[in-house]
Amino acid sequence: MKIAIREFGFFVRNLSLRVPFRYGIATMTRAPHLVVRLLVEIDGRAQHGFSADNLPPKWFTKDPDAAFQDEIAEMLEVTQHAAETACALPPSDSVFSLWRQVWQAQEVWARTRGFPPLLASFGVSLVERAVIDAFCRATRCCFASAVRENSLGIRLAEIHHELEGFSPAALLPLAVERSIDVRHTVGLADPLEDGDAQDHPDDGLPVSLEAFIRAHGLTHFKIKLSGDLERDRERLGRIAQIIESHTREYFFTLDGNENFRTVAPFRTLWEALRADPVLARFLQRLIFVEQPFHRAVALAGGTTGELLAWPDRPPIIIDESDAECAALPAALAGGYAGTSHKNCKGVFRGIASACLIAHRRRLEPQNRLHLSAEDLTNLGPVALLQDLAVVATLGIPHAERNGHHYFAGLSQFPGSVQREILRLHGDLYTSHAKGFPVVAVRQGGVAIGSLVDAPFGVSFEPDLSEFTPVERWSYDSLDSDSAG
Repeated sequence: MKIAIREFGFFVRNLSLRVPFRYGIATMTRAPHLVVRLLVEIDGRAQHGFSADNLPPKWFTKDPDAAFQDEIAEMLEVTQHAAETACALPPSDSVFSLWRQVWQAQEVWARTRGFPPLLASFGVSLVERAVIDAFCRATRCCFASAVRENSLGIRLAEIHHELEGFSPAALLPLAVERSIDVRHTVGLADPLEDGDAQDHPDDGLPVSLEAFIRAHGLTHFKIKLSGDLERDRERLGRIAQIIESHTREYFFTLDGNENFRTVAPFRTLWEALRADPVLARFLQRLIFVEQPFHRAVALAGGTTGELLAWPDRPPIIIDESDAECAALPAALAGGYAGTSHKNCKGVFRGIASACLIAHRRRLEPQNRLHLSAEDLTNLGPVALLQDLAVVATLGIPHAERNGHHYFAGLSQFPGSVQREILRLHGDLYTSHAKGFPVVAVRQGGVAIGSLVDAPFGVSFEPDLSEFTPVERWSYDSLDSDSAG
């Protein structure tokens, strides 16, 4: 096989959040939504491939002093470089080989620019996803089959050496998930009870945690921590009361939001929560804690040494620290219980993480290891569907999904895109009373059969005629655009 990138284009749609999303040091109220379109030549046949993501503040760099305008410029720069690198390469023999070359070149370039690996990999991931999309469309093969048949040419040992001799099919589940439980995000600024919602958007959608549980029958939750013991204890107590009053069968994760620079204060918080009688019962339903330690110290020897010396620590996974191929093995050796998958960190790396964790589970069945599926306001018409296609293929049964919480469905996207989503993905989406598509969460989960059967999540090529080409887009338009 010969595969090459011939041209690329970036397109932007300004979006406003229906309610603010506060996570860690950032509160997002509006953001540009970027769509990448590649023209890929596969054995002489030209095929478009697509990928997309919001450009969120403060996640890739965690710099409190950086202006959002500068962060967006950097996100676009790393994506531009990855796309230019891909176009300059001679034809590759597989999608994986092409990705590997772009990844290696991006790593070297990012160091010269002073960009952190997590940011650099974001740009690569957008190119990677669009190439996978083009390949699956051209070969008329769904993503799950492409992974299991390894027509993508994945060589696991080039990511994790201990997987030498293994193929993805040997380690991934045989069955592909066709429904996923939604792990609902409870952000730091989110109202918990109906009476807490002050500026309720007039869109007919839930706002408070209580309303979301009623409307969607939720059973899985992701709760953000502030790092302040008294505030977290009081808020968790309220959340526990609300959840337990609406459902008896529930599970949840805690997101530490990188609030801690050392283990000791997090251990103090954890032990104080466990000492609270109400919370002690609630914490029995905890699945894991996500990234409580700042990425600058999370994998440092001092941190991992303290974790290993803490015998009754909760299961803790890395998220933002999983920025390089060596991060997951280092985390597992340092007392962590796993990592997260997000398409924005890389599809092939996510596959390799799933395979490594499956391999370790076989070798160490006494250890409870986790591969989670996390989200950062992931949104259709492309990004959410591609992400869920990967989650289904990796066999992850529940996933943080929060785009439908913070955005009013796909109401801010062109009518042509809305119609195609409802026509071809009517299991994942349903029509709101006002006509726009919204994610259909029923009995705590979403049906995803249509996107599993699609080439790479999306059954149609999105019409980008009403998106703004990036060369005509400006940061100031976020304030002036009625959509943003």
